[in-house]
Amino acid sequence: MIILRHCESEFNRLYTLHGRDPNLPDPGLSARGLAHAQELVPQLTGLGITRILVSPFTRALQTARPLATALGIVPEITPLIRERGLFSCDEGTPASTLAGDWPALDFSHLAEHWWSPPPEPDHALNQRAQDFRTTLKTHPHPQGQTLVVSHWWFLLALSDRSLENGEWRHQHP
Repeated sequence: MIILRHCESEFNRLYTLHGRDPNLPDPGLSARGLAHAQELVPQLTGLGITRILVSPFTRALQTARPLATALGIVPEITPLIRERGLFSCDEGTPASTLAGDWPALDFSHLAEHWWSPPPEPDHALNQRAQDFRTTLKTHPHPQGQTLVVSHWWFLLALSDRSLENGEWRHQHP
């Protein structure tokens, strides 16, 4: 499996500039983040990726889109790998709106308000990471690599490693 933290979002950009929550629910990628997502394509295309699991947050969907397009893969929306509910950016977009904005993707299995209410406790985040590991073991992808496009808190719980925006690494499930 390969894990990838979404590229820089507008929330990340503004939070870095001002040091406070800019009150942006489910922000998209910044211009820098969009460019970075494109730059990841040549880095990741030769790694045998045949499945992309992506968080339903807009920043993760936008990070996955260029690679999915290049590889001809339809990403699988995976709410279990969503961000931890702590900041304004961790309020998601309702499933019906996502379905309209991303018509090629299947959001039918999501609850309308699928994100974690803040504050999500450590034990709940760690349980989601464990549930995801269990899901991967009980429903393995038989061929090729799985790419997981997720968020800082979730990937930290999954891998015990902090990843910067747009950083990726191989990870044992």
